[in-house]
Amino acid sequence: MTTAKDIQTDFIKTYLKPTLKEHGFKTSGQTWWKSKGDFFLVINLQNSQWNSKEELSFCLNIGVALTEKLADKEKKKATYVDLATQVREDAYLTEERQQIKKSQGGWLGYKITDKTNLSEFITDFKIDLEDNILKILNSFETLNDCITFYQKFGFWGDNLKRQIEDCGLKTN
Repeated sequence: MTTAKDIQTDFIKTYLKPTLKEHGFKTSGQTWWKSKGDFFLVINLQNSQWNSKEELSFCLNIGVALTEKLADKEKKKATYVDLATQVREDAYLTEERQQIKKSQGGWLGYKITDKTNLSEFITDFKIDLEDNILKILNSFETLNDCITFYQKFGFWGDNLKRQIEDCGLKTN
């Protein structure tokens, strides 16, 4: 019998990892990162603690980590704990996409059940990842681009600016 976890594993293996790799992301476990010089783009898949064999929910923690502040002393890898901006996938989605995702009933973000059609799930998820999330992330070329996007999130925009200043990095 196929479980929800089996379907999620197939989704990660056949779609998520290859797609992020195509976009220049490296991976370790369920975290992907891409160096942009002074900063890294980070995408982390977080599963719900209440997942079962029949049904699971997961979200994406997405943001920017400053290279100067990475826990990895060689500055080659960014993790979820390095993020200066810890927002979830909804921050990158249009209002319409947020509503569609909510209507599918994932308590943490996205929902997969043991009855989920993988191909249909990927077709829908692809709109969020490729047409929304990656489109925005790939537009971040400078720290200023990051500040401009994250300032609308109050705390996270302020946190990013403060960390940039603490590192003595230039934003113009």
